[in-house]
Amino acid sequence: LFSTFCFGLFLKQKSKTSLYKNLSLPPLFFSLLQGHPTHQPSPSSPSSLSDEPPPPNRACLFFPDSEMALSNLSSKSLYASPNPLSSNNQLQSHHHQQQPNLSVWKRNAGGSRSNLPSISAVHAAEPAKNPVKASPASAAPVAAPAVSSPPAKWSVDSWKTKTALQLPEYPDENALQDVLKTIEEFPPLVFAGEARSLEEKLGDAAVGKAFLLQGGDCAESFKEFNANNIRDTFRILLQMGAVLMFGGQMPVIKVGRMAGQFAKPRSDAYEEIDGKKLPSYKGDNINGDTFDEKSRIPDPQRMIRAYCQSAATLNLNLDFAERSEQGDRYQELANRVDEALGFMAAAGLTVEHPIMTTTEFYTSHECLLLPYEQSLTRLDSTSGLYYDCSAHMVWCGERTRQLDGAHVEFLRGISNPLGIKVSQKMDPSELVKLIEILNPANKPGRITIICRMGAENMRVKLPHLIRAVRRSGQIVTWVSDPMHGNTIKAPCGLKTRPFDNILAEVRAFFDVHEQEGSQPGTECIGGSRTVTFDDLSSRYHTHCDPRLNASQSLELAFIIAERLRKRRIGNRGFLGM
Repeated sequence: LFSTFCFGLFLKQKSKTSLYKNLSLPPLFFSLLQGHPTHQPSPSSPSSLSDEPPPPNRACLFFPDSEMALSNLSSKSLYASPNPLSSNNQLQSHHHQQQPNLSVWKRNAGGSRSNLPSISAVHAAEPAKNPVKASPASAAPVAAPAVSSPPAKWSVDSWKTKTALQLPEYPDENALQDVLKTIEEFPPLVFAGEARSLEEKLGDAAVGKAFLLQGGDCAESFKEFNANNIRDTFRILLQMGAVLMFGGQMPVIKVGRMAGQFAKPRSDAYEEIDGKKLPSYKGDNINGDTFDEKSRIPDPQRMIRAYCQSAATLNLNLDFAERSEQGDRYQELANRVDEALGFMAAAGLTVEHPIMTTTEFYTSHECLLLPYEQSLTRLDSTSGLYYDCSAHMVWCGERTRQLDGAHVEFLRGISNPLGIKVSQKMDPSELVKLIEILNPANKPGRITIICRMGAENMRVKLPHLIRAVRRSGQIVTWVSDPMHGNTIKAPCGLKTRPFDNILAEVRAFFDVHEQEGSQPGTECIGGSRTVTFDDLSSRYHTHCDPRLNASQSLELAFIIAERLRKRRIGNRGFLGM
């Protein structure tokens, strides 16, 4: 079901984002983000987009020439015109005011960019008015680390001047440029205001006022793309979010590792089977997983299909159902919440607050395939900042976080919330330098540090990272990824992750943060049911890494919720002393 989950401290987003869909969660009442709003240019402003959400049956952009196979979704175009990229029909806006503009670029014949007419930044929020202050534990009177020299001027393609690891080598450069030009003209998948809203909530997360829940596949797949799989992912995320919010008594923000998580870094550029050596599989938006020469050749057309699938994922109607032992336990919790709501209604207290009728969902993925990310980068005229509009949040991985590398160069110039994956190999001083490059203004909510170490390393290495960041005065959100540091090979040769090891790392992570007085969070992975070594090969469907099943995902949520509850009660007891 899931390849990766993340839990961290975050807040709730406003109800006007681009991703709402109605969703039934009896007896709790939430509504899932509606499908991503799509817009038609108006005759008066050829590239202006209104903010009217599409009808429910508009699932995705559909391109007949891209060999899309979306049999489980509506194949209706997001645009009424036969040409989905050039319609001039106008949608009626349900808002009274047009939003500020968001610029798009197009390459000239020489390869440089020229400004095109702007498109509207839908639901663009104002910048944070109340910056989050550091907690006493992290507000040490130490100046932020100084930079020896001012950084070079940034541009959307300045990353090309740096060494870029993990990028594919496309055999046809002209075909690649044609695809990138096409994607540059596509509508953004998310909007700048939504990313700013997420950043504000991450700022609260950094001081323990909210909790992040992030989940999804290690790598999304074209083959496994269907409504049922996406619905299952959302269902577990919502269940876990309810458990964590009830136990922690704090807002939970839900972030999907989906609608863009296709590319995967690989340890080896090539793999060899029976003496045959071929390029490694790098994700469905780059090449195919079938072990033959044709499938393993990087194909730029896959980026268009990935964009279409991402748009469809953002627009699916989702429902909520299914029982299990943990589901029954969840139902008991839901009944308790329902009783509390009944009491509130009887006492005359309102239950009409948006938090009782809606839930919010953000998207995230690893910023790996830089040509694709650049093509979806837009300039927001509200703030004058650049945003990668492929996702609300993006992160650099363990293999692409070099201080002088292309990925860090690209990330430092965009204004999305950023994640940094670190392992036991990370040197504390290097982490401080990396944070300074990516967040020189020390803006709360900008940086989330995702730790993947294994339980033993977590207790030994993490304290040094926390202390170094605290001494530097940097404000960050700490998140644990207990999945990737606990991968082993089963006797059959396939990778798996013992659940006990995952729980041990989560407990170690919380223990260290309690010891250091900092704020914890967590990341993990899920599936459909318990899988043993004996039946692992028959049920191994994930593209890259093994998953937790739904039962384990909920169990982990209950364990974390109990830790949050004890932490909350302990803090109350301390304050009462």
